[in-house]
Order: sequence, then C-alpha cells, then structure tokens
Amino acid sequence: MSLALNKQELIEYLELVFPQVHNDFVVEDLTETTITMRLKVGNRHLRPGGTVSGPSMFGLADVSVYAMVLARKGRQSLAVTTSSSMDFLRKPESGSDLVAECKLLKLGRTLAIGDVLMYSEGSDKPVARASMTYSIPPEGSTAAAFG
Repeated sequence: MSLALNKQELIEYLELVFPQVHNDFVVEDLTETTITMRLKVGNRHLRPGGTVSGPSMFGLADVSVYAMVLARKGRQSLAVTTSSSMDFLRKPESGSDLVAECKLLKLGRTLAIGDVLMYSEGSDKPVARASMTYSIPPEGSTAAAFG
C-alpha cells in the first residue's frame, strides 16, 4: 500500500488536527512501511533522577503510530488508541532526544496495530518497546476527515 500523505502533507495535517504535537515531536523520516519520529526532550519530560518519564515515552509511541496511520490511510483525525502495551528496557541516556522507529504490523479498515522501538539519540540499544492498537473511523463517516 502506498502513502496517502507524504511527509510534508503529514506534518501539515498534524499541525492542523493535533497542534500540541508540534512543540515536542518531529517527523524525521517517512516511508511506505515505517516512520521515524523524535521527541525533543526538555525538562518537562524528565522525572526525578533525570530520566525521561514513562508518560513522555508513551506519548512518543502513541504519536508515532497515529502519524503512521494518517500517512497510510489519509485524513483520519479521529483514529484513536484502543489498546497499548509498553516495555521499558533501559534508562534513556541523559540529555538526549528519544527517537522512535514505528512500523504497522496490520492496517485494516477498522483497526491498525503498530510496533514502536525507542532509542536514545545516537544509541543502538532500545530503551522501550510499545505495541499500540488504533481504531479507525469507518470510511465516509463525517468524523473521518477534518480540514
């Protein structure tokens, strides 16, 4: 399946329907099968001890799968997370952004399942792994497209 939105179209659509993402997350790369996203780690993402918080890592995984669904399906602004599982593998490196590599394992008419590996920038050792399931609104529904 080809992309419904290219990288620039995806970025513009995310800014339209999910503008709060713009400050923290960056689409680094997009292919037909994967998306690479960055969490620009700042003080607001840290927990005591200087490590990236679990909620911030969850956000990176969630936005990565959401963006990949949009890239493949098109303008599906109300696609929502229905299930998630996350494994924290090691402490992220202090002072580094997190980079997520996401691929969709299944993309159906009503469900998408994505797998995300997260790394501290510059490291090849994953700090977390997430599996996310998204519900996709039926085609033609008034909620399926925005903008």
